[in-house]
Amino acid sequence: MFLSTRCKRFVCISLCPYVDRCDPGLGLSPGRRVMAEPDYLDGDCDELIKPKKLINPVKNSRNHQDLHRELAMNQKRGLAPQNKPELQKVLEKRKREQIIKAQKEEQEAHKKRSDLEIELMKRQQKLEQLEREQQKIEEEQENTPEFVKMKSNLRRTKQDADGETQTT
Repeated sequence: MFLSTRCKRFVCISLCPYVDRCDPGLGLSPGRRVMAEPDYLDGDCDELIKPKKLINPVKNSRNHQDLHRELAMNQKRGLAPQNKPELQKVLEKRKREQIIKAQKEEQEAHKKRSDLEIELMKRQQKLEQLEREQQKIEEEQENTPEFVKMKSNLRRTKQDADGETQTT
């Protein structure tokens, strides 16, 4: 059994040789191990220095208080800022920068094209447009019923036969 000299408090420990003298008011069994409670919790120990809550300099700063007040007012009004994670913000910023960079490169490439490149681009666009028109015609022919196709074939053969008779 240990005796606190300042507060005269008894604490029972399992290895203590005086287990049988344990204070019955503590409600401890003789073989139980217990941590001592701090002495400053009792009001009778005026000699001890009692710990005080540390002051957080960030929370006490004027800027922090103003920011907190503004955020609280915005929250009440429903104007809370978008709470995006930092990673998402960085990725969005990178994506925007890449798009802007690609647009600038494209504009520079547009400006630096020679006359030959411009002429080749025009020809390529014309060829692509002709291919699209041919595909449309083919799709229309595939979608038409067979009796219409046969009728057009008969007209062509009749026109061919009439053309041969007129030339001879």
